[in-house]
Amino acid sequence: MKAYILVEALMGKAGAITNGIRNLQLADARLLSADAVTGPFDVVVVVETTDLETLIRSVTDRIQEIDGVRRTITCVV
Repeated sequence: MKAYILVEALMGKAGAITNGIRNLQLADARLLSADAVTGPFDVVVVVETTDLETLIRSVTDRIQEIDGVRRTITCVV
């Protein structure tokens, strides 16, 4: 299962969040990319997981815990 995770960051935190995501160890998930972008969201993350529960845990337990993450939206492909 592939998903795009759109991350809204606190001001000035997009670079640190991008680096933090790139350094995460995601259990049973594979990080395909994490890029700082322009527009309404600050970071776009692409991950692959084996199932929805793993995806949810990757977002709530890992990505949302990074300092400066305001909110996320997950779009399953």
